[in-house]
Amino acid sequence: MPIQSFNPATDELLQSFEEYSEEKIEQILQKSETCFSSWKKASLAEKKEKMLALAALLKKEKQRLGEIMTQEMGKPITGAKAEIEKCALCCEYYAENTESFLQPEQIVSDASKSFVLLEPMGTVLAVMPWNYPFWQVIRFIVPAAMAGNVGLLKHASNVPQCALALEEIFLKAGFPEGVFQTLLIGSGKVKKVLEDDRVKAVTLTGSEYAGTQVAKVAGEQIKKSVLELGGNNPFLIFDDVDMDFVVQQAIIGRFQNTGQSCIAAKRFLVLENVAERFLQKFKSATEALVQGDPKEEKTQISCLVDKKARDGIHAQVQSTLEQGATLITGGKFLGEKGAFYAPTIVSDVQKGMSLYSEEVFGPVAAVVVVKDEAEMIAVSNDSEFGLGASLFTQDDERIKRIIPQLETSAVFVNGIVKSDPRLPFGGAKKSGYGRELSALGMREFMNVKTVW
Repeated sequence: MPIQSFNPATDELLQSFEEYSEEKIEQILQKSETCFSSWKKASLAEKKEKMLALAALLKKEKQRLGEIMTQEMGKPITGAKAEIEKCALCCEYYAENTESFLQPEQIVSDASKSFVLLEPMGTVLAVMPWNYPFWQVIRFIVPAAMAGNVGLLKHASNVPQCALALEEIFLKAGFPEGVFQTLLIGSGKVKKVLEDDRVKAVTLTGSEYAGTQVAKVAGEQIKKSVLELGGNNPFLIFDDVDMDFVVQQAIIGRFQNTGQSCIAAKRFLVLENVAERFLQKFKSATEALVQGDPKEEKTQISCLVDKKARDGIHAQVQSTLEQGATLITGGKFLGEKGAFYAPTIVSDVQKGMSLYSEEVFGPVAAVVVVKDEAEMIAVSNDSEFGLGASLFTQDDERIKRIIPQLETSAVFVNGIVKSDPRLPFGGAKKSGYGRELSALGMREFMNVKTVW
């Protein structure tokens, strides 16, 4: 079955690729194994040189690479270029910090000397999504490669050009063949690759269903896995805030990347005494967003990844309205071509409604009005997901009180949840397990060797 690349803004077929044969997959696996035997011995100086060269190339080619993203999954070009710049930052961060991350840890014990070494594991398979088609991959492979591992990428089947461009730019930066390779395969071939003895671990960013399938295979093979899955992040608004600032953050937090982000703010929890003021300002700001052609620099919000995703989101909105919620703005398709959906706000969302409990992977904000701090915390935690939360208040005591009570893996105070190379990133509850980024992310795919 061919792997096809479509432009979701125009419905145009961009390119079609043949799925890799079993013979080619075998060649890639063998090359990965051979490369690891030498790459793990390469000096940190050599790895750093190549990683800084990759950072420079990403910056130099951000327009071209950004345009590939924009064509394949509809990301507005300004966001696409910003994503490439963030990738370059990640490369520079690990180039400069890996040496300190990998220092042996001295531990006092009953031995004359005892310490911990960190050693690479080998080939790591990455199953990655389409929504941040460069960043999601870079944040996996950069720390993995700097640690001495090698990577295989099974990218989402709707972004094959992004997948191939990533492999190409690693080679252009001077990395040996086999450090990073793309597998153009469908999901049906992932199991066999993961079961191969040459693959030592797997990382997946994607849906809960995909995560359970990969985790099951990894568990049967006793292989390390890291899962970064969905989210239904709460955005907590208290009554002591600068409402104009909060609304500005709400717009970015919900509508960047056309709302297609696991860490996006999705449930807006606001105290009842400021709810009307928030809704008025949020509605005005949402309706002022420039939606249109993702190739245009002025475009702030564009299309969804495809019409199936658009239709699914519309069904979630309609279901919630039928259950008694209130449509503030949006809630409709835009245009005959492309997967465009109007930025949407739904208020009076309550427990039992679709937008309360389900992840909405698109430009839809669910507003839940609460009466006090206790209800705010209870509603925040009333989710099977636990990826992140944004807390907006000026009360330091309240901040200290609330942070330990939120059942998430990240709390951002007076700011939106975001990933940063310097900070560990991952989920709690059904948002996954394991960590990416920072020193912790690098160590996920290393053997911790105790020496006595």
